[in-house]
Amino acid sequence: MPKLLIKGNRQPLQGEVKVSGAKNAAVAIIPAAILTAAPVRIENLPEINDIKILVDILDALGVKTQWESSSTLLVDASTLKSWQPPYDLVKKLRASYYLIGALVGRFGKADVPIPGGCDLGPRPIDQHIKGLAALGAQVDVEHGLIRVEANHLTGTNVYLDVVSVGATINIMLAAVRARGKTIIENAAKEPEIVDVANFLTSMGAKIRGAGTDVIKITGVDELGPADHCVIPDRIEAGTYMIAAAATGGNVLLRDVIPKHLDPITAKLREMHMTVDVTDDQIRVVGCASPQAVDIKTFPYPGFPTDLQSQAMVLLTQASGSSVITENVFEGRFKHVDELKRMGARIKVEGRTAIIDGCCGLSGAPVRATDLRAGASFIIAGLIAEGDTVISEINHIYRGYEKICDKLNALGASIQEIE
Repeated sequence: MPKLLIKGNRQPLQGEVKVSGAKNAAVAIIPAAILTAAPVRIENLPEINDIKILVDILDALGVKTQWESSSTLLVDASTLKSWQPPYDLVKKLRASYYLIGALVGRFGKADVPIPGGCDLGPRPIDQHIKGLAALGAQVDVEHGLIRVEANHLTGTNVYLDVVSVGATINIMLAAVRARGKTIIENAAKEPEIVDVANFLTSMGAKIRGAGTDVIKITGVDELGPADHCVIPDRIEAGTYMIAAAATGGNVLLRDVIPKHLDPITAKLREMHMTVDVTDDQIRVVGCASPQAVDIKTFPYPGFPTDLQSQAMVLLTQASGSSVITENVFEGRFKHVDELKRMGARIKVEGRTAIIDGCCGLSGAPVRATDLRAGASFIIAGLIAEGDTVISEINHIYRGYEKICDKLNALGASIQEIE
């Protein structure tokens, strides 16, 4: 497997970068496309491995897919013939669980292997199962298979015990073709959920309240054709914002929704970075003496857990001690040992990490433990003295479109090596 070689020495990133479509919206919208037998056109899809895997899964189920361009996919699910996606593909992708809600909504049944993806500690799907069962489905989990069957789905009230993006979307996918009204309480409020709801609405679904903690869905008999453009990826944008700040650079991000990035903007400004915001652009200018800050991750609109590891790298350069409290995934500090290999001074106590700043990093061999950790190691490599080599980079390519090309265009020196 190839590795990434990063030439460090804190070369400031300079220039412009276009933000791609949101991974976490796209991986739900593509499965949602099979809820209708009518043709669907999805624009602004990111060129990442997770999207390629999902399209391969649809092809295996008998769906006709065609790439109109590198970022525009045509989906014709009128030929959908199976409710059993192949294990060898599902195991590569956590978001393949969205096929459960979509297949049950379309067929009334689904046999989906327990999905794979990044190892971030326990990530139960009990809230997904609770929601589907409340809608009238029989759900059995046995021998690594989630088997769901329903003669018909009936709208109901579902209260989620914990805020879950995946469960909120999966219940939404199943409910749009259920009989009657479904109300999801304590729903997740992420922008990606709003985007999925907008896509379903364009197909003829009746959804109100997406983006709030109460979503109301009135079921319809069938859904029609749709043409949808995926929102920009706030995590990709946040990663480049942090990279610009860490290298003391000056980077303009294009095609963003600044409101989605408020938590990151606020923390960078608190660290004394300059962040200028316009309608669909953000410019980040680093500072010579960033200040330590404390960060607590929370579901949206809180600071995203998906930017925690990148922010940790930035805080190694801040003046003073910073504290990061991880409130979403308990297994999300696996990157710390790799950062310590580069000279970072970090102490982990349960869900809290204490980072001593003003720390000079040194290039070292590190392993991408998950998607976002891989991105954080790239940032660490950019500001380290000497060369950094990152292995298991397949994690990185799952979620970042042409990340090496984009960073090299900003002045970085990153290349694939054997």
